[in-house]
Amino acid sequence: MLINSMLGLPIMVVCLLLQTALLVVASRYYINHQYLMNNSSFWSSMRVISSVMLLLVIGNLGQIAIWAWLFLVLEEFQQFDIAFYHSAVNFGSLGYGDIVMSDEHKLLGALEAINGVLMIGVSTAALMTTFQNATKQIHAARRGVSSQGNKSVEMHK
Repeated sequence: MLINSMLGLPIMVVCLLLQTALLVVASRYYINHQYLMNNSSFWSSMRVISSVMLLLVIGNLGQIAIWAWLFLVLEEFQQFDIAFYHSAVNFGSLGYGDIVMSDEHKLLGALEAINGVLMIGVSTAALMTTFQNATKQIHAARRGVSSQGNKSVEMHK
């Protein structure tokens, strides 16, 4: 159990760092493209929100790949695609049970599930914040009010 914790906790830290980095990238992308939501165009807003979502999904897939790599290093699996599948199932829940790791390392599946639930929650919170802010900006643009609540004279990029 101690060995699994010594292996799993650093992987969780690496996943947290990756998630944080992609949250920063997604936030910067959103801030730099907010001007697209200062008009009432549905498609320009969808482009921004979809891009933020894509960045967050890439972060989650990257974390799944990191766990899959650990499973390969520990020789739990011989092929990356099977390790990735197992990792993806564990990351989003606690697995289906169709592929089971050895007794020696099965605690890592539970650690990955904890990591996944937390990181998917962070991604969901970031996406919902983006969506709520975008919705406010779109409604304000349709009413002719800037996102700060002032009547807009003219919006510039």
